[in-house]
Amino acid sequence: MSKSGLRGAALSLAMGGLVAGCASHRFVHEQVGAVEGRVAGVDRTAAEALARANVAHRLAEGKFLYSVVLSDESVKFPVKQHALSAEAETRLTALAERLKREDRNVYLEIQGHTDNQGPEAYNDRLGAARAETVRRFLAKAGVPLHRMAVISYGEEEPTAPNSTAAGRSQNRRVTVVVLE
Repeated sequence: MSKSGLRGAALSLAMGGLVAGCASHRFVHEQVGAVEGRVAGVDRTAAEALARANVAHRLAEGKFLYSVVLSDESVKFPVKQHALSAEAETRLTALAERLKREDRNVYLEIQGHTDNQGPEAYNDRLGAARAETVRRFLAKAGVPLHRMAVISYGEEEPTAPNSTAAGRSQNRRVTVVVLE
């Protein structure tokens, strides 16, 4: 091959590399642009979610009305049980009557609690069972089901030390939080 032929081949190869380089450079820019667009979309979605959460928080402020705690001596839950005593049923009936009498659009969060005796998973289930028992009783007493939710805190939020029998007894409770 002659020198001019080699020069032409080298020039052709170099031009092909530049064109290919430009094409891959363009491809990289397109891909980066697409990713930046998706990131901007995620940022926008996150900002919208935060704004909705802040609005909900502002709406919830001042909406707490009162709570009813079923843990005093007349209404405590026996160890490993979720059945309501006669005293608890009397208190819950009075609460249901009060809610119907006041005739307000309230929402009840029924929180089940336990002492720290037994495995954590068991206590979570027992707290849920206690809260569900209260929800069912209130529903039978005329409180609409769509206005109630149950949650179990199990042993997570004691109100008294679990180191004594009296403290554990106070922790076996259900709290009914009334929200407007």
